[in-house]
Amino acid sequence: MISVLLATYNWPQALKLCLESLSTQTDLDFEIIIADDGSTQDTKDLIEATQKNFPVKITHLWQEDQGFRKTLILNQAIETSVGEYLIFLDGDCIVQPDFIAQHRALSQANHLITGSRVLLNDKLSKHLLSWPRWDFKKFSKSLLSYRLSGGINKYWPLTIKLGDGAWRNYKKFVWRRIKGCNMACWKTDALAISGFDETMTGWGHEDADFVFRLQNRGLIRKSGSWATEVLHLYHRINDQSNAAENARRVRGKILAKAQ
Repeated sequence: MISVLLATYNWPQALKLCLESLSTQTDLDFEIIIADDGSTQDTKDLIEATQKNFPVKITHLWQEDQGFRKTLILNQAIETSVGEYLIFLDGDCIVQPDFIAQHRALSQANHLITGSRVLLNDKLSKHLLSWPRWDFKKFSKSLLSYRLSGGINKYWPLTIKLGDGAWRNYKKFVWRRIKGCNMACWKTDALAISGFDETMTGWGHEDADFVFRLQNRGLIRKSGSWATEVLHLYHRINDQSNAAENARRVRGKILAKAQ
């Protein structure tokens, strides 16, 4: 079984679209653990309403809002999950109907997956948020026009799916394309490195640190591009005041490994 660890914070409108996209998966052998970093009652109300008729189990984990503490709530989600395979997703991302199926197809012992995203601009994001319900077929009909108008920054990865192969494997650790909004690993591997580094608070690079430590343990990083792309809704950039310090700490770990 797969556990989707879905991080969210105070954007129930986006979370609604994300959950609706998960409800229409071709592969429904998964659970959802919502890792809520201190959202208000609106998010709780949405989740409770959604749980009633949802095709898979949804568990809502919540912690008090004391600033950006995503690492703490994600570690709680890892511990709570019952799936042997974990997919990390953010609540401001919409997934394709084969998202779970594609991740399952790419899963492999001694490997982790780093997927990619398609960025949506402000105008298209607001348009999709106004829909009464997420409809991937409706969205797909306008893909080319969305690309030509700048609504999305990629077209072909949403229309062409490539299979597995050694070409997906990274030979060494690189920062590029590590997105905490779309990655996956085995639960046993996540537990073996004690999950995310909870001393890393504030936005930025906790995902790169997680991936580095998994690779440092001997896992092979595999690209999920051209298979698992998520649609990332536009929003204002988070407070990045801690990003430089978090990046410095990750670089320190990399340097120590190289010596």
